[in-house]
Amino acid sequence: MRKIFEEELQDLHVLFSEMGKMVNEAIYISVKGFVNHDKELAAEVIASDIAINQREAEIEKRCFELIALHQPVTGNLRRIVTIMKACADLERMADHAVSIAKSTIRVKGNKRNSDIEAVIAGQSDKVKVMVEEVLTAYIKTDIEKAKEVALSDKLVDKDAEHIYERAIEEMKLDPELVLGATDYIMVAGYLERIGDYVTNICEWIIYLGTGKIIELNTNNKFED
Repeated sequence: MRKIFEEELQDLHVLFSEMGKMVNEAIYISVKGFVNHDKELAAEVIASDIAINQREAEIEKRCFELIALHQPVTGNLRRIVTIMKACADLERMADHAVSIAKSTIRVKGNKRNSDIEAVIAGQSDKVKVMVEEVLTAYIKTDIEKAKEVALSDKLVDKDAEHIYERAIEEMKLDPELVLGATDYIMVAGYLERIGDYVTNICEWIIYLGTGKIIELNTNNKFED
């Protein structure tokens, strides 16, 4: 029974890692579609969300089955809880990628600003690296790396703030940019929230390694 449990737990890790890669790809393609005004890429992201949702449901089902059949305790139970919680965060990240894709499809001939779009692309690159690095930290249960990844979220937040300020400024100068600039603000906000969900996963990695729940990027830290 012990061997079966370990094999099933390893399968869960693989499924979670694969889901992380699916979500990261969706985020990257959604922003690429947005800045390139490519509605076909946007449609691809929306279509791929079905598979991501199915993967989340499969992982959640397997987690409940493991708990019911094997009644794990301490470290093994933490592993299953971590997968369930982090999996939910990944699914929400994918939802924001879909929102970015829908912004691409919704826009019809709105005036655009290439400089702001370049900043959005840069913000997306930071988020992509965060997702890749948090998945690596998860696989290795690397607590220090998780903390480092969470700190990089501040750069994503700064980009969102810069995009907001720049978009407002451009709207004042050119009223024709209002609709396009509004989408810039929304997309930057979606990327900012994706960064927040990556930070959540960082917190779950720390929980996995220590058994402690620590809120990162704030001064409010507490133990479970």
